[in-house]
Amino acid sequence: MIPSIGNLQNRLTSRDRKQIDKWLPGAIGNVEHGLREGHYAQRLSPTVPVYLAAVIEYLTAKVLELAGNEAQNHGERNITPLLLDMAVHNDSLLSTLFDTTTISQVAPGGD
Repeated sequence: MIPSIGNLQNRLTSRDRKQIDKWLPGAIGNVEHGLREGHYAQRLSPTVPVYLAAVIEYLTAKVLELAGNEAQNHGERNITPLLLDMAVHNDSLLSTLFDTTTISQVAPGGD
């Protein structure tokens, strides 16, 4: 069972942290490590990496859902960088969020 928001606003117990780690595997530790290594703040609440990992997961799911819809609309079976770009561009909120982001059209590992 994932702890409620009330529990997250208080101090996270190790039991709560283990339950959340099962829900977002590996993401919380990676986010926490990046925040600590980046020196964004002198102190870091235990809820910050949990919240940020959840936001990243939500944005990823939203972009992939829209890109999957674009792929279906164009008769494609795979999501390509072009379809990702179209999905982000066609959504007003994501377009604003990713306004200064370039999605590469070159596939990695292409020989």
